[in-house]
Amino acid sequence: MMDNVSQITMFFLSGLNETNNHRFTLFSLTLLCYCGILIANTSVIVIIIMDKNLHEPMYIFLCTFCMNGLYGTTGFYPKFLWDLLSPVHVISYSGCLVQAQVIKSFVCADVSILSVMAYDRYVAICRPLEYHSVMSQQRLIMLVCYSWLTPFFIIAANIFLTSRLKLCSPYMARFFCVNWTNLACFPAETAVDNIVQYITIIIYLFHGIFIVLSYMYLSKTCANSIENRAKFMQTCVPHLISLLVFLVTLLFNVVIIRFGSKNLPPAFKNFVEIEILVIPPLLNPLIYGFKLTKIRNRIVVVLTLKNK
Repeated sequence: MMDNVSQITMFFLSGLNETNNHRFTLFSLTLLCYCGILIANTSVIVIIIMDKNLHEPMYIFLCTFCMNGLYGTTGFYPKFLWDLLSPVHVISYSGCLVQAQVIKSFVCADVSILSVMAYDRYVAICRPLEYHSVMSQQRLIMLVCYSWLTPFFIIAANIFLTSRLKLCSPYMARFFCVNWTNLACFPAETAVDNIVQYITIIIYLFHGIFIVLSYMYLSKTCANSIENRAKFMQTCVPHLISLLVFLVTLLFNVVIIRFGSKNLPPAFKNFVEIEILVIPPLLNPLIYGFKLTKIRNRIVVVLTLKNK
């Protein structure tokens, strides 16, 4: 038994041991998925940055959303692709902390960005005459910083507390680092750990409630106005689809990992855990690219010019 966390400098990841026979197929599919995520998100970001007509709060938040997708997936895919081609699957203790920080803050930032998007749509539809004064450049910068920095520091506090746990084993039955408290010596958690975790859950639960209530109010407000109904369908529906994709993916993850049968193959559980790093980052830019008229038109213009 190891008495101190400082004695563990490397984690051995055993999550890929069951995929040895399909290693190259899995590598090809993963690389294809990651390239799709990079191309889709980068395309939306570049289009928004290059087109001055898209320098509006809604599109700035969308740009932030896509950047967050690139940030989160970068914390997973390069290491995972390397492990698929490597005979030994290890990660340093500090590397594990960094990966957990990136992936967890990515998930929380998605919730934060969806909440500021909901606020932006509320102001645009319910207070249109005040929109430009409320969503000023200063307010926009503040909301972008809030959606990125708040999750980063909240998760950093969680990671710091987790890093203080004494670990009794360096062997992790998964292929990436998110939660290694099951490796901790008893007692695994302190009162401070529990308090910070509960505070984090409560904060993002309130984010979720705010998003749901905002869109409920917006749908009710827009029901009696043809103009507002058209605006809701055009600008709010993509947010709702992204929210639904995120919630379904997260819920499936929680149900399978936390409450699923212990007889489920470990490889299946591991793949369920990375859904959040596959489905939303890949689908979100496609949803907005096809649904938002200005971005769709810009994409058509670019493709037309290339064909000429």
